[in-house]
Amino acid sequence: MSELLKGIAASDGVAVAKTYMLVQPDLSFEKKTVEDSEGEVARLADALAKATEELQAIRNKAAETLGEEEAQVFDAHLMVLADPELVGAIESSIRDNKANAEAGLKEVTDMFIGMFEGMVDNPYMQERAADIKDVTKRVLSHLLGVKLPNPSMINEEVVVVAHDLTPSDTAQLDRRYVKAFVTNIGGRTSHSAIMARSLEIPAIVGTMTITDKVTEGTMLAVNGINGEVFVDPTDAEKEAVTTVGKEYADQKAEWDKLKDASTVTADGKHIELAANIGTPKDLEGVNNNGGEGIGLYRTEFLYMDSPDFPTEEAQYEAYKAVLEGMGDRPVVVRTMDIGGDKELPYLQLPHEMNPFLGYRAIRICLAEDQMFRTQLRALLRSSVHGKLRIMFPMIATLQEFRDAKAMLMEEKAKLVAEGIEVSDEIQVGIMVEIPAAAVIADRFAKEVDFFSVGTNDLIQYTMAADRMNERVSYLYQPYNPAILRLLKNVIDSAHAEGKWAGMCGEMAGDQTAVPLLVGLGLDEFSMSATSILKTRSLMKKLDTAKMAELANKAITECDTAEEVVALVAEYTK
Repeated sequence: MSELLKGIAASDGVAVAKTYMLVQPDLSFEKKTVEDSEGEVARLADALAKATEELQAIRNKAAETLGEEEAQVFDAHLMVLADPELVGAIESSIRDNKANAEAGLKEVTDMFIGMFEGMVDNPYMQERAADIKDVTKRVLSHLLGVKLPNPSMINEEVVVVAHDLTPSDTAQLDRRYVKAFVTNIGGRTSHSAIMARSLEIPAIVGTMTITDKVTEGTMLAVNGINGEVFVDPTDAEKEAVTTVGKEYADQKAEWDKLKDASTVTADGKHIELAANIGTPKDLEGVNNNGGEGIGLYRTEFLYMDSPDFPTEEAQYEAYKAVLEGMGDRPVVVRTMDIGGDKELPYLQLPHEMNPFLGYRAIRICLAEDQMFRTQLRALLRSSVHGKLRIMFPMIATLQEFRDAKAMLMEEKAKLVAEGIEVSDEIQVGIMVEIPAAAVIADRFAKEVDFFSVGTNDLIQYTMAADRMNERVSYLYQPYNPAILRLLKNVIDSAHAEGKWAGMCGEMAGDQTAVPLLVGLGLDEFSMSATSILKTRSLMKKLDTAKMAELANKAITECDTAEEVVALVAEYTK
């Protein structure tokens, strides 16, 4: 009998396929004393051989789908497996202690991991600790006879089911085979949901219980449009979901006709519709969906996809590729936004009780200024290849902006002194995502060239509600009058100084929010590329004077988000 689970619709589309469980297996074991030490050494050799074969296959697949540079991270893992000192030490531990292979492996690898992690001044050796941890897990899985999930090796149509998906998990998903994903936790603004929209993979998050309800191979019917997933669906349920998919495909075909059209409202006002991207590879989606610019280039993926800090040259090439790919269309590049839920194995950040309110983004950049200056130099050098705009994230105070901009100007002066050409047309702005910056936007507007509102964080900080926590997801309220008042202050402050205001948070592509934002006078909307044509279609039907009246009423007459939603429905009938 089928069962219906409800979650948060995170990425549009439908899928009917069997389950692939992306869940970490139990790798616990008992330490045992054994008589046949040579038998245990042979078990270890067998597990090492299987792990090597598996890693080689993963490496080859990564080289084919992601490129040779991305695949090199697995070379380090293969080197660990083949290290005679490490393997010899494990064999000695098995023989000397008459231990089972699992215990010998763990004792020796724990010692090496502790030693390398202790080398706080040597990022290279700390990375080796991460490599050994990964390899140990793989060898242990073969000793215990359990399977480690590996999303990059999926080669048939599946729905991926997980407790949660990390950005690196999501990046490995191959759209040809992964037809959807469903998770226990997360919200519309979690990174896995945002990446799902970029990859155009249907997704439902925050179901609470999906991993308890299914096993490997269970058939699922996923409706990413309304957040419903049927476990062991009946033929009628499969057909109903497939019909929804066909209707959605027809609607998309209508939107596709607007690909080369300009974004204008019903009364002829042009509004810029831009896209959020993570890598140069995302440009194809931007162009296919008629993006008029890049409103957010998330540069942290350059850092997350690299085994060490990306060099100035590697960053320059990535920024240049995007700027050249966009021609005369503007590109807003956000400087490194690491921290919160985005970690780097080679950047040892302190353990924090609340990392979202801690040491992250511009706070790290101003403290680790060498890393920041490398990025700024790469950006400045790339500026001659297009229309570059630089944006600093997580700015709370004017002093932070002034310090960051001073470093940018210092690096520009150095490059010019070296005879390297730098554009004089670079705009420098901030991401408004901390309420403190939104409240004194009038002061910031005198010094910045533009604002781009990051609503994902602005909403969670204003409402004091973790956007990753499905238990408080009801407080993630983009249409709350408190949020609308902050947005009005930011937009009005920009316009008073002759500056422009954009938005790169998920709210920019939210079809209920768009009429309100048009009414508030937002100049630039940046969203997942897949939301652009749908939004362009909606904007063609909106009259700016009528929407200004709507926004004013929402701010002055509504008490709750629900009242605002009802008002929008009334105005856009």
